[in-house]
Amino acid sequence: MLPVDLHDVFQFTEEKLGQAEKTELDPHLENLLAKADSTKNWTEKILRQTEVLLQPNPSARIEEYIYDKLDRKLPSRTTNAELLGQFMLDAAKEFGADTPYGTTLITVGEYQRKLGGAEREFLHTAAVTFLSPLRNFLEGDWRTISKERRLLENRRLDLDICKARLKKAKQAEAKAASPPQAELELRVAQTEFDRQAEVTRLLLEGISSTHLNHLRCLQDFAEAQATYFAQCHHYMQDLQRELNRSDGFEVDLGSKWLNVWDPVGSLTFFKEPLWVPVYPSVSCIRPTEAIKTNPLCNQWSVPYGAHFSVILYVNARGIMMRFGFISEV
Repeated sequence: MLPVDLHDVFQFTEEKLGQAEKTELDPHLENLLAKADSTKNWTEKILRQTEVLLQPNPSARIEEYIYDKLDRKLPSRTTNAELLGQFMLDAAKEFGADTPYGTTLITVGEYQRKLGGAEREFLHTAAVTFLSPLRNFLEGDWRTISKERRLLENRRLDLDICKARLKKAKQAEAKAASPPQAELELRVAQTEFDRQAEVTRLLLEGISSTHLNHLRCLQDFAEAQATYFAQCHHYMQDLQRELNRSDGFEVDLGSKWLNVWDPVGSLTFFKEPLWVPVYPSVSCIRPTEAIKTNPLCNQWSVPYGAHFSVILYVNARGIMMRFGFISEV
C-alpha cells in the first residue's frame, strides 16, 4: 500500500488533469480564504514600502533584519540630519566661531541635530506602533492560518481519496452491499475534514479583527508622521528667526543684488527677503555699516563705497529706496 502522502499526490495530480472529482469548499469559506490572501499580500507590500520610507538604505535594512532575527538589540544609528549638523559644527570650529559664516554654521548645525533627533523619535514610534504589528501578523497569525489551511487541504484530499475508493468498490461489486471498510473510512475522513474546515473558518474570521487592529496602527502612524513634520516645521521657523535676529535693520549686498530683510518687525508688508537690483560693480557691505540716520522716520543710510550710497525709508506702508552718489568733500 502506498504511503498516505503519495496517495495525496496522486489525487492532487488527477484533479489537476481533470481525471478525479474534487470536493468544493463552502462558498463562505472560499470568500474568507480570498480575503485572507489579499490581507497577507497587501500587508507585505505596505510593510516593505514603509521600511523603505523609514530606512532608504538597503544595507541598513538588511542589518536591521539580521539583528531582529538574532533577537539582538540594534546599535543606535546616527541620522543623516544629525551627521550633517555635526559636520557643520566641526566646520565652524575650523573656520572660526566668531566669523559670520562660522556663527551661521553653528546655528544651522544645531537645528540640523534637532531635526535628526525628531527623526530618530519618529522612526522609533513608527517601528513600535506600525511596523511591529504588521510584522507580528505575518510572522504569527498568518503562519498559523497557513498551517491550518494546508492541513485542511490534506483532509480534503484524504476525503476525495476515500470517495474514489468507495466509488470503485461499488462499481466492482454492483450487486453486493457497499464495502463496510470503505464506508467507514469515508465517514472518518468526512468528520476530520468538517472539523478542520471549522478550525480554519474560525481562524479566517479573525481577519476582520486584524483589519481593525491595523486600522488603529495606521492611525497611530499617521499621527506620529504629522507630529514629526510639525516638529520639523517648528524647528525651521525657529531657525529662520535665529538667522534673521539682529539688533537692528540688516542689509546685505551681493555682486548684483541687494537683500533686505526685517528681523525686528519694523516692516509689516515684507515677510520674506526683498531682492532689488543695484549698481553691479558695488562691493559687499556688512550689516553693521547700515547707519540709522533719522530715527523719527526710520531712515537708514547704507554706504556702498566712496562715491555711492542708498537711503532706505521704512514706514507702515513698506520700504522706499533712494540711490545716489556721495559728493566728494
